[in-house]
Amino acid sequence: MSTHTTNDYQQAKRNRKVASGAAVMAVLMVGAAYAAVPLYDLFCRVTGYGGTTQIAEAAPATASERMVTIRFDASLNRNMPWAFDAPEAPMDVKVGESNLAFYQARNLTDETITGTATYNVSPAKAGMYFSKIDCFCFTEQVLEPGASVFMPVSFFVDPEILTDSEMDDVKTITLSYTFFRAQQETSAKASIPKG
Repeated sequence: MSTHTTNDYQQAKRNRKVASGAAVMAVLMVGAAYAAVPLYDLFCRVTGYGGTTQIAEAAPATASERMVTIRFDASLNRNMPWAFDAPEAPMDVKVGESNLAFYQARNLTDETITGTATYNVSPAKAGMYFSKIDCFCFTEQVLEPGASVFMPVSFFVDPEILTDSEMDDVKTITLSYTFFRAQQETSAKASIPKG
């Protein structure tokens, strides 16, 4: 009986160790899940991975003679009741030259809506060489009912692209934006009691 009690005690001790280890792993996995999004965002911004563009204070002092065609794209999240248009004509720009393009948004509803834009470029490998000086995507946009606004994006293609042999085949870069309802607005509406 004494041996049986000792075995039960040792089994219970092993079970507690396994349970404790599993609990620690679960906590670590939840922590990693929360950290993954900001870390991935930081990684994309630093490397240009996935077409994430760069942010710059100003364009270089001189431009190259190499030309790149910039095309523009605009889309909306299915829950965003705006009209959102990109510049129709592509721009032929010199590498290193500062450029300005205007997107347009219109609120098609009878309520004030706050929107936020996500962005990327394609081909994705060009992201680390596409720099924005100023952009409507840096802040939320608030549109009153029926209001329309032209929104600027100031950008340049970084001259470092000229030193990367992987970029020799890039003649066209597409700058894409997608507008969503701002998170704060969505959260605020969700917390208002229905009555």
